[in-house]
Amino acid sequence: QVQLIESGGGLVQAGGSLRLSCAASGGTRSYHMGWFRQAPGKEREFVAAISWSGSVTYYADSAKGRFTISRDNAKNMAYLQMNSLKPEDTAVYYCAADRDVKRSSPSYAYWGQGTQVTVSS
Repeated sequence: QVQLIESGGGLVQAGGSLRLSCAASGGTRSYHMGWFRQAPGKEREFVAAISWSGSVTYYADSAKGRFTISRDNAKNMAYLQMNSLKPEDTAVYYCAADRDVKRSSPSYAYWGQGTQVTVSS
């Protein structure tokens, strides 16, 4: 059974940084991983994705140049480094995993419970 647990969210001022972590269990080393976010009253949106090997990454336009997705398969971890945060980045951030390539598709098979990120102006 695949389980994903996010951590690292919190309150940060605009311009600050946060590093989100996703602890995976259940044999996810060969899974493709993604990060999504959902702000109040809005639909869940894609942020970034990474291939199982870590060699290929994808980013939403809103994340390019500010966020970096990475993974450490030896530790069964995925990360989202977020720099130059803006108030509009405020959302619940979710980690997702799937055996197949999903990139920005919201159809990942497995999801974590999310971690809140709040960026104050």
